[in-house]
Order: sequence, then C-alpha cells, then structure tokens
Amino acid sequence: MNEALPDEVPERRPARTPRPVAELPGQVRDELLRRLRRNRRAFRTDDVQIVEPPLLRRAVGASALGNCMEWFDFGVYSYLAATIGKVFFPGASPGAQVISSFATFAAAFVVRPLGGLVFGPLGDRLGRQKVLATTMIMMALGTFAIGLIPSYATIGIAAPVLLLLARMVQGFSTGGEYGGATTFVAEYSPDRRRGFLSSWLDFGTFVGYALGSALVTVLNLLLTDHQMLTWGWRLPFLIAGPLGVIGLYMRLKLEESPAFQQQLDEHEKSLAQESAGSELKGIVTRYWRPLLICMGLVLLYNVTNYMVTGFLPTYQTETLHRSSGSADVLVLIGMVWIVVLITFVGRLSDRIGRRPVYGVSAAAMIVLAVPSFLLIRADGTWPPILGVLILSTLLACFAAPSAATLPALFPTAVRYAAMGIGFNIAVAAFGGTTPLVTEALVNVTGDDLMPAYYLMLAGAIGLVTVRFLPESAQVPLNGSRPMVGSRAEQRELITTSKQLYGASVRESPLAEKPRLGR
Repeated sequence: MNEALPDEVPERRPARTPRPVAELPGQVRDELLRRLRRNRRAFRTDDVQIVEPPLLRRAVGASALGNCMEWFDFGVYSYLAATIGKVFFPGASPGAQVISSFATFAAAFVVRPLGGLVFGPLGDRLGRQKVLATTMIMMALGTFAIGLIPSYATIGIAAPVLLLLARMVQGFSTGGEYGGATTFVAEYSPDRRRGFLSSWLDFGTFVGYALGSALVTVLNLLLTDHQMLTWGWRLPFLIAGPLGVIGLYMRLKLEESPAFQQQLDEHEKSLAQESAGSELKGIVTRYWRPLLICMGLVLLYNVTNYMVTGFLPTYQTETLHRSSGSADVLVLIGMVWIVVLITFVGRLSDRIGRRPVYGVSAAAMIVLAVPSFLLIRADGTWPPILGVLILSTLLACFAAPSAATLPALFPTAVRYAAMGIGFNIAVAAFGGTTPLVTEALVNVTGDDLMPAYYLMLAGAIGLVTVRFLPESAQVPLNGSRPMVGSRAEQRELITTSKQLYGASVRESPLAEKPRLGR
C-alpha cells in the first residue's frame, strides 16, 4: 500500500504536466468538467482533499480486519458443516444433516437486510466509525457464543435453537459490516488508487476464510472423529473472542472518513437530517437504478463466493465422496491463490476500469463453469486443483473491484444506507442461500453439475448488469471532493483543472459571461 505514485517523482518529466488533459480517462474528464462548470472556476487547494498515509493505512487495516474476522467464521462454519450437522441434528440422515446445517448457515443471511436497514441510516447520521465498532463486537460475540452452545445430546432441541439465534446475531451485525467497511475505505482512498486500496478489504475476507479453513484442516488431521465431534469443533469459534477485542480496539482508534466530515452540498445535508424511514424510502425511489446495479454485481460476486467457500468443501465430501482432508486442502489452495491475486486485480481495475474487469470475468464464468466442475470431479490430483484455481481466479476478479465499485454508485449522505439495502438483500436472496440451493438441486436431480449451471446463470445476470454499470475508476466519489495521496498529486490535479476549464471556456465562451460581468 506504500507504492510510489508517478506524480511523486515529477523531476523525470520537468517540461510537462505529469498527466495532460488528453491522457485523462473519459469518465474522469467528464466528472471533472461537470464539477468545474458547477463551480465556474478551476480547482483551488481547498477543493482537493489530501489523505494522510498513516490515516489511510489505519483505515484500510482496521476495515480489513473486520472482514477477516467475519470470514474466519464463515470458513470455519463451511468446513465444519458436516460435523455441525452431526452435533446439532443427530437424528437426521447424513444428507438431511448437511442440509439442516446449511439452512442454519443461510438463516443468518435472512436477517442481514434487517441489519443493513438499522445500521445503514445510523452510519449516515452518527458516522461510519461508531457503527463499524458496534458491528465488530456483535460479530465477535455471536461467533464466540457458537463455541459455547451445548450439543443436542446434552440439551435437546434447545441446542439447534441457540445455534440459530447465534447465527442471527452474526447475520444482523454483518448487515452493517460490509456496506460500512466498503463505504469507509472508499471514502478514505485517493481516487486513482481506490480499486487497489479497496481490494485490501476483500483481501482480509479471504485471509480470514483461509485462516479459518486452515485451522479446521489442521484440527481434522490432528484429532480423531470422536474428538472433533465432542470438543474439537468448538475451538475455532472460541478464538473469535480475542480477535474481536483486537478489532474493536483498532476501530475505536479510527477517525471519521473525510467524505463524511465534508458533506459538501446542502442537498446532502438535508438528506442527512431526514428520518430513517423517509431516508430509506427516498433511497429506493431516487436511486432504484443504482440499487439494481448493486444487487446484480453482488449476486455475481456472492454466488461465486459462496459456491467456492461454502459449498465446495461439502460437495467434495458428500457428493464426490472424498476425504475431508483432501477436500479441505483443495479449497484452501483456491483461497491462497485468491489472496495472492486480489490486490493485483484491484490495481488493474484502476488502470483499465471496473467494467472491463467485471465484463470479461462474467463472460468467462459462462464459458468456464462447466469445464471447471468437470475438472473438480475428475480423478487424480491436478485436474481438481486446476478446476478450483479457475473458479478462484474468477472469484478474485469479481471481489477485487467490488469494494471500490459499489460505494461509488451512491452519494455520500446515503451511501451507507443504500449499500445496506442493495448489498444485503442480494446476499440474503442469492449469496448465503447458494450452498443450500445447490445442495438441494444436486440431491433432487442427481446431476452433480447443477452448481456449474447455477454459476452460468449468475454470470449471465452479471453480464447484463455490467451493460448498465457507469465506469467509476479514478473518478471522485459523488458528494466528495477529489481525493489525492500527496501534495504533488494535488498540485497536478489543480494544474489539470486549469487546463480543462480553460479549454471548456474557449469552446463555450458564453459560460464566462456571468463571471466577466462581476
């Protein structure tokens, strides 16, 4: 995250502006022109926000840690789905145990939209930092509680009921977590590097999943089946307590995002003073189109995400009848590959744009989903690894630009709440239900390629969504000042704005008349 920016070494090109107007991406030029014409002048120093590197690193790190902890739990739960089914649903058949376990997994996603509806407006009014600290401690408590619940053999039906309640606490808090974290990081990131810096948020996601799955894999190798059923499965959940304390401390040390502090124009200030109910109604009526785009991209990302992270481990053990150890290692390889790849894809989305990354990857999903699952179910070592790596690469391409793309769809004053609506509804309807739906489809049809067909459908929906997605790479966020990472970049942008505004005035001399009359 400390990579050098081109404008930090201007002595290499002393005879020219580091970034001429002609080299600006079209979407950046259009947005800057819109702002310059509204202001009727070029940018001044106080029009361009400089983000201090220490604050930026702290914001990205604390937000990524929250996602890391959230997905540590998901990795643990996914890898322990069969074990949890035996502990909490012992009277059911093996297939019914897995489905019951995934149903409890999906139940957390049912309450996610409710969490988004509660925490989103609070984040737009009280601030991102306060709400993110609250969601962090709630997630930790929910995960820690799962490790303390007695088994069905000890307290009967109360055991699965308590499991369900703990999962719902997790889901409710998570409803405010991802939307808030993406909003927070996007509002802290310089415009040119928002894709790269925001990708660290999902880097934390997959590091957390990899750590959780690796821990379960080690426990499965070290402990017997009886030990795992009696007490071993609890250990990963109990680790969430100390992690939550560390994450809470880091988030309490954060300053509020620059964009939230600015609230530049009066229209946004009036929105921030509305009641939560009127704000939510206003979001749906005013921003229905970006909400649909948000939901389409979230569907594409999360169906792939939960297919790989939530479904593949159980698919291999229950459908393909592989050992849990080999299944766990195979998916863990995919997670490590995503961790390696994701920030590079984030940087790529800054350079070539978000739309090309999404579009090419969605088309590739349609083409490669079936071949990937054919490789996964093939015998041998390398074909399944190759199949998982293909799906993991596509998942990295969907995940990397998401934290930069989704917040850019909405203005500052409603960004947190709008993300809470669009993101969580899509995740609840299509993401968290993916393991449950695909497992049920495989059981009903007997076709173990049903997961591939499900991915193809998600790819088609994603491809249509990208058609309507506005390009936001390097563009200032709606309602925020342009964000830069250094004074040199600030000077460069001011110089560029003078050139751009001067050219605009020459092309439309009438635009200067009111100014000349003063």
